Amino acid sequence: MIKVNIELVNKEIAAACMKSGRERDAVTLIAVSKTKPAELIREAYDTGVRDFGENKVQEIMDKLPELPSDIRWHMIGHLQRNKVKYIVDKVYMIHSVDSLRLARTISEEALKKQTEVNILIEVNMAGEERKFGTTCEEAVSLVMEAAKLPAIHIKGLMTIAPFVESPEENRKYFQKMKQLAVDIGSKNIDNVSMNVLSMGMTGDYKVAVEEGSTYVRVGTGIFGERNYNNM
Repeated sequence: MIKVNIELVNKEIAAACMKSGRERDAVTLIAVSKTKPAELIREAYDTGVRDFGENKVQEIMDKLPELPSDIRWHMIGHLQRNKVKYIVDKVYMIHSVDSLRLARTISEEALKKQTEVNILIEVNMAGEERKFGTTCEEAVSLVMEAAKLPAIHIKGLMTIAPFVESPEENRKYFQKMKQLAVDIGSKNIDNVSMNVLSMGMTGDYKVAVEEGSTYVRVGTGIFGERNYNNM
């Protein structure tokens, strides 16, 4: 089941890349494994997936010792500053940096652990009240300030688009994200690259890829519906 799902997702990513004139290897599939047990993650791993996304620090900590060491863990959920110390040297990338206070904490904890951390700036592109993320307008100044901090490296942007019936409804947000990344990249800020655009989930990743996404975060499309009763 998981193997078949991953094959389908990869096929659709390849088709979206071809449609938009991009190389398939420009897009990385992140399997969103939140609430899923280690044995299902291992199934996905055995198909060749190496990037896994989690929403909660505790889940990452619980799963780390049970799974292969070459997995690249991505923290994609809202990160509380008091939890940063636990994962700062454990994850490949933190996608959800939405304030200078959080960026400072990551920098401080990274220095303590003598490590370097890749981060993305989370942008609430649709301006949804219940979602985290900086505004499109504030993103540039956040990038400029966070870039001055030691031991962190800004690699790009992340957004969580609205839950919509038709993925086409989110195309405008993905286009705005791409343009924002281009605008920030053109400023040539030290310690900032805009090579990563983390956007697109199970319902809209094909449109996101067509509009320039480099990381798609697919959970339900790989593992099926989440069972929160197990958590």
